[in-house]
Amino acid sequence: IRDNRDPNFPWLGALVGSAVIGFWYWCTDQFIVQRVLSGKNEKEARRGTIFGAYLKLLPVFLFLIPGMIAFALHTNSLANGGEGFLPMLANGNVNSDAAFPTLVAKLLPAGIKGLIVCGILAALMSSLASLFNSSAALFTIDFYQRYKPNTDPKKLVRIGQAATVVIVALGVLWIPVMRSVGDVLYAYLQDVQSVLAPGIAAAFLMGILWKRASAQGGMWGLIAGLVIGVTRLCAKIYYSNTAIMPGDQNWFKYLFYDVNWLFFCGWMLVFCLLVVVVVSYCTKAPDPEKIRGLVLGTSTPEQRMATRQSWNAWDVINTVIILGITAAFYIYFW
Repeated sequence: IRDNRDPNFPWLGALVGSAVIGFWYWCTDQFIVQRVLSGKNEKEARRGTIFGAYLKLLPVFLFLIPGMIAFALHTNSLANGGEGFLPMLANGNVNSDAAFPTLVAKLLPAGIKGLIVCGILAALMSSLASLFNSSAALFTIDFYQRYKPNTDPKKLVRIGQAATVVIVALGVLWIPVMRSVGDVLYAYLQDVQSVLAPGIAAAFLMGILWKRASAQGGMWGLIAGLVIGVTRLCAKIYYSNTAIMPGDQNWFKYLFYDVNWLFFCGWMLVFCLLVVVVVSYCTKAPDPEKIRGLVLGTSTPEQRMATRQSWNAWDVINTVIILGITAAFYIYFW
């Protein structure tokens, strides 16, 4: 645990910011949601999610512990007068992203190296395939088909393939931006996700928990999150690559660059929630029939009964086990 004044991971910021990013990724990202929606019913979807939660515990051993081993080997090498176990970046910092591949390259025999590389490539291909499928489906179904509903299915497939090619090209063009934001890939991903997540999380949370939330409120909450997020990202890129003089301090730089990214994520969520609430009160309330069963407190007795019958003691026990293991991890590494 770190002090709240820590520039990178203040404990309160980590608690709030991680929750916002986690809600956005695990509960609203099409990349994840499409898997849940493939379930035959609530029971299958819930148990698939529980199984996924067990798998999600493994990265503690796949990422955290190997990183600690690499750090210890690097520190010992420097203490003994060596060059260090990990490679260095051009700016003199340790290349943290190279920890796992360096462990594989220097410590494992040839045959095991091949298995590890094949496993990583298989996981990468699976993740990219899911990402491209989600992106193509969202563009084709939610945008193109919406405005051209009578399009031939074969043409929709070609449109999806073209969208995938464009997404790949944009991803390649984005690499220089990634390099300009930071040296550590994980830190970059979390930083970018922290400005994407609040607007989406606010819209979904209010849409699920508040019957008065309107479509216009959700839309303007998303727009507010997008505008603030892009402004923060642009400020990050600009100030990270510009020499800053002592007299260059101003409110814009403080708000969109100096404020810790985790605290910024939390305050951004609060602002987007307020936007959703204000706009919803200024616009027409949604039709109760359209939101029946979709918002907290609008389910029919039949829907509540069906949901209750979809889980039993097995689901409760495994959920408690997962939460217990997660709590144990936090307590141990605290």
